[in-house]
Amino acid sequence: MKRQNKIISAALIISSLLASCVSPERKPGDSPLTEEGNIGDMVLMYYGGAHRKTVWDYDQCMSNVAYRDSEGDLHWMFDGFLFLEFKDGKGRSYASYYEPLACRKVEWEELAGCYFVEGRACRALEECIEDVKSEIGAPKHKRKVVVTLPEPVPGQTDWGQLDGRNLDFNNDADRVEACKWYIDLVIKNFKENDFKNLELDGFYWIAEEATNSRTILHQVGDYMRSLGYRFYWIPYWGSDGYGEWKELKFDVAYQQPNYFFYEQKPDSVHLMKVCEFAKEKGMFLEVEFDERALKKSSDYRADRLHEYMEAYQKYGAIDSLPLAYYIGDCMVHDLKVSEYKEDNDLYDWFSDIVVRRQKIRGER
Repeated sequence: MKRQNKIISAALIISSLLASCVSPERKPGDSPLTEEGNIGDMVLMYYGGAHRKTVWDYDQCMSNVAYRDSEGDLHWMFDGFLFLEFKDGKGRSYASYYEPLACRKVEWEELAGCYFVEGRACRALEECIEDVKSEIGAPKHKRKVVVTLPEPVPGQTDWGQLDGRNLDFNNDADRVEACKWYIDLVIKNFKENDFKNLELDGFYWIAEEATNSRTILHQVGDYMRSLGYRFYWIPYWGSDGYGEWKELKFDVAYQQPNYFFYEQKPDSVHLMKVCEFAKEKGMFLEVEFDERALKKSSDYRADRLHEYMEAYQKYGAIDSLPLAYYIGDCMVHDLKVSEYKEDNDLYDWFSDIVVRRQKIRGER
């Protein structure tokens, strides 16, 4: 179910971990976390809708690029940056169910361009990484970007034209063609910026369930793989198809536990069930927290972030498994600059975990 507003009921704690995704042949001693080609720590950076307050400027990006500890030493943080958006903030959405109307070609084009605006998103990341390099040297692993791929919503007839022809999303072939056009456009935009510190790794399917796109995903995935890119997915717990990522032809899949979002905490089997499921299906895992982890929140949930990370540490994920991080709008930065010491302490604690994981991958 869609992050905050469609979460099913289940229960909490953890048992054994974990497994790997589709990837190159593993060398002896490698774990999925250290395996060449994998992103170790991928942060979700929502951007592109008019409703967003975060613009991903230099300071906001820097909080996710690097961490300066209490001794003044600088360390690399996240090595992957997923730019994603599910609606335009003006009444249209990039996937089924979020809004009554689906985004058109014009909104898809705006989304593909917004990640490359001067001083924002990818260009801000590029500047941040260059500045960190000047102090501690280049990272061992080039920082990777993954970009949202909108879902062409079935039944839409007002998307727009390609090659002078109106596309009709009652037709699977037209839906696939729209996806190919968008993939090509993002690749073009990325290459035109000639980034030295960023690499486009792939595309993220924004629909968190498979209901409306089972018949096109394999063609979309095959196309991006033919160009050298990977297909990412992060289904919500219990969604339609959440255990079928291999059959649906995704290359990398993370499982959302959704534990942070329950109004009342589940009991002590939910995270166990999620981790056992991820192990069985060969999926990676997601960590989730939002503005309710800030001390000023009237629904304060910082303890739930602790429970994710402490459980993942206890059962091996911290040292062996790639993780994705849902951080609301801009939570790492918000914790860093908060006036509350509790938030600053949580920022230090969380950042230290990410830094330690990056050191396992060989970073400074």
